[in-house]
Amino acid sequence: MSLLNQIFNRGLIGAKCKTCLTLAISRIKLLQNKRDTQLKLMRKEIAQFLQSGQEPIARIRVEHIIREQNIWAAYEILEMFCEFVLARVPIIESQRECPLELKEAIASIIFAAPRCSDLPDLLTVRNLFGTKYGKEFISAASELRPDTSVNRTIIEKLSVYTPSGEVKLNVLKDIAQEYNVFWDSSKTEAEFKKTPEDLLNGPKQISIVTQIPQSHKEPPKATHHEALTSSQRGSVHPVQPLKTGATMVSLAPTKSKELSAERRPVSSESIDVLEKARAAIAAADRASAAARAAAQLASLSFNDKGIDNTT
Repeated sequence: MSLLNQIFNRGLIGAKCKTCLTLAISRIKLLQNKRDTQLKLMRKEIAQFLQSGQEPIARIRVEHIIREQNIWAAYEILEMFCEFVLARVPIIESQRECPLELKEAIASIIFAAPRCSDLPDLLTVRNLFGTKYGKEFISAASELRPDTSVNRTIIEKLSVYTPSGEVKLNVLKDIAQEYNVFWDSSKTEAEFKKTPEDLLNGPKQISIVTQIPQSHKEPPKATHHEALTSSQRGSVHPVQPLKTGATMVSLAPTKSKELSAERRPVSSESIDVLEKARAAIAAADRASAAARAAAQLASLSFNDKGIDNTT
């Protein structure tokens, strides 16, 4: 009974495999024709961008062209493999293990099936091969293990990566030559040679000397020469308080301030301000004395009037 089931399932897998492979081949041809038309339009647009001087847009659009060209090349190889496997379906049905001459084609179809969303028939073929050869065979081809024979060109063309600057520059030059566009590629070459900044890890070079901003309230520090001079002196004479009229201003600077004050000459503006302050204080003292004298005269006159009234 199990032998009959095996024969029945084997025939059923072969029939499904033929149907799905035939549909996949037809779909690949339609997609290739459609992609050819799209690539021609995209290349023509990039030629117009280069001619009008819009190179930044051309640099971005060329990546899409490279990706479409890679898919086109991968589909061309897949179409050949599907036709090859379709012609060998009777051999696949008759042998329990995967034939050596079909190993590259079958492994490549298994690897490409989940990466080609517009070819759903390949997923069905992949599942049929899983039923035939087991899940381990499918996993080995999908994970690109060393014992698999997946076509290297299909791996490269279906891999998602950013094309290098050299590849993009070559495609741009081919487009300019194809449409007879006179284009100076020096700016684009310089742009592609720039190394991108690492925004996550920050700059590679770190400045050793850094300037720390000091607050305006912090007293200036004495220099090395001033420190030696103060140590040789032994002690610094304190500054006497400055008397200005009736007001006394007490200054208590640090040693560094005294040293800097001795070395720094007093400007004429500071002297003028000081003289004006002294004059203002003196005027205030005179006004205060005049006010006290006026108050005393007023009190005396009031007392004299009181005495006259009583008499």
